[in-house]
Amino acid sequence: MTSTFNRRHLLAGVAATTLLAQAGTGWAQSQPVTVTEDETRFILNNGMVTAIVSKESGDLISLVYKGTEVLYGEEGGHPFGYWSHDVKRAESIITGVTINPTSNGGTRAEVSVKGIAGKNKLGTGPGASADGDINCDIEIRYALGRGEQGVHTYCIFDHPPEYDGWTMSEARFATKLQPFLDHIHVDDLRSGPFPLLKGDKYVYSALQAEHRAYGFSSDARKLGVFFLVTSPEYLSGGPTKPELMAHGEKPTALMYWRSSHYTGANVSVKAGEAWQRVVGPMMVYVNEGPTPQAMWDDAKAKLKSEEQQWPYAWVNSPAYVPKAQRATITGQFVLNDPLAPAGAGISGRLSVGLSKAPYTVDLPRGGTRIIGWQNEGRDYQFWTHNGDRTGRFIIPNIVPGTYSLHAYADGVLGEFYRADVTVAAGQSLDLGRIDWTPVRRGRQLWEIGTPNRTATEYFYGDRFFLTALALEYPKLFPNDVTFRPGISDPAKDWFFQHTPHNESPDSIYRDFFGYRGDGRATPYRILFPMSASGKGRATLRLAICGTGGATTLEFTVNGKPAGTLPLPGDGVLTRHQIQARWYEFEHSFDDDLLQAGENSLVITVPAGSLNTGVVYDYLRLELDETATA
Repeated sequence: MTSTFNRRHLLAGVAATTLLAQAGTGWAQSQPVTVTEDETRFILNNGMVTAIVSKESGDLISLVYKGTEVLYGEEGGHPFGYWSHDVKRAESIITGVTINPTSNGGTRAEVSVKGIAGKNKLGTGPGASADGDINCDIEIRYALGRGEQGVHTYCIFDHPPEYDGWTMSEARFATKLQPFLDHIHVDDLRSGPFPLLKGDKYVYSALQAEHRAYGFSSDARKLGVFFLVTSPEYLSGGPTKPELMAHGEKPTALMYWRSSHYTGANVSVKAGEAWQRVVGPMMVYVNEGPTPQAMWDDAKAKLKSEEQQWPYAWVNSPAYVPKAQRATITGQFVLNDPLAPAGAGISGRLSVGLSKAPYTVDLPRGGTRIIGWQNEGRDYQFWTHNGDRTGRFIIPNIVPGTYSLHAYADGVLGEFYRADVTVAAGQSLDLGRIDWTPVRRGRQLWEIGTPNRTATEYFYGDRFFLTALALEYPKLFPNDVTFRPGISDPAKDWFFQHTPHNESPDSIYRDFFGYRGDGRATPYRILFPMSASGKGRATLRLAICGTGGATTLEFTVNGKPAGTLPLPGDGVLTRHQIQARWYEFEHSFDDDLLQAGENSLVITVPAGSLNTGVVYDYLRLELDETATA
């Protein structure tokens, strides 16, 4: 194995050779691509970019743009650019040029490093055991095109039936970048000098399916390095999955396609099962610009250009389905909600997706887990979003197969589901009119917030990524929340995190671990009038988009106990997010608890650790006057 020191020495020679070859000629943006190799490396060059790939690991050990090295070979840890599931432990390694530029006029080059696992486990990602992670063949590829300002990379996983079964740990592609890249760009709320906050990497988590152009830039060098994740189909957890995009006090970009964060996603393969998955291609893009914002804007524009090319015509692998063999689905959702206000339809953003039908897996430490689209990682998902209020949708570029159809929309509580939607290769399928009747448990008495799978409409919801917010709550709401639906303003009167109320000056926030300290029980009081006492059954419907550690909500109605509701933990509070896996719960109580005049429904998070609590998406109280109490 080439040491870090030797690798640096070799890289310095290559960079110097590249500079000498180009001295006095400027940077040739239309120079033909070349690929050369020696015993341990592939070297790809297009006149602007030189990329060097290790044949021993599949790592990207150098990326030079116009004479400037952008990758960093820090001592300790894993340097440069790398897939966590590499080929180092393979029984054998096969390397080769999979696209030879001499056969296409210098238009594109691609190289491959493939590990044949045999009886070994490959991968050293976070959470992997000391002897490796998965018994699976892994092929890592890098491609460089004429005039391209960076490289594309992708990873092909292939599990033959004769291999052992396993459950994957965390999986990602990462780059350690040069320290001069001192601005970070995650989303509109988190773009500025790096680090934005000292210490805690989780301030850089975002919805990975929506924020797919992100990275770092240098105001002094006028240079930027960005990840362009061309398609969300190879990510996990669907469009509402937040993920860690960067970390460290040194610039490090991450493309996590499977993690344990925010309840995580599952990739399990059984012995005797044939399975393939292509993760990528994605692009490591290098650009120039007068300001960090200009470079980020350019990266976002470049992503749109890359999306127009998806699926890439130049990828040649039996595991990668080309455009001609992909399918398209169209249709129109029509909302049928007789208890909604007159004329109500789909008034917000509509999200429609295809995923594999829910299934159950055995967990490595015992027990089982149901896998749905929110924690699916082993198979592709295909989603589209439409805000034109017509209910129409089109999902292009679907890999042929049988899927379940899902839909949710801003302003609509719940989710549409249809099983067994089969799409054939190269075909278009029109599902026509799809009637969607949301669940109702009676007439609506009141609502709080907007059903949109996030809590951004509540107080402090626009600064969810800041640390120690549970310590801010007692200062902002010393008497806790009192809310009158229809009168109070969610953006001012409902704190987005419902956690124990801290009363100790000794409570502190600790990077990565959350809070050290406990708080008293925190009641959220909801006051509402009724013209007469209740008849039948009342149902409180809770849409929850995040929790901390596991907790239990306690309910009282007009001072009388009305039951409890246990909630699982998903780490949103300690990892600075506003959403994770979305849950809908219903909690019913008898009519005799309600009364004519003002009513009080109190939801209490019990005393305990400041790391426990809940983030609400939406609350609604419904009354079915025909039901038996």
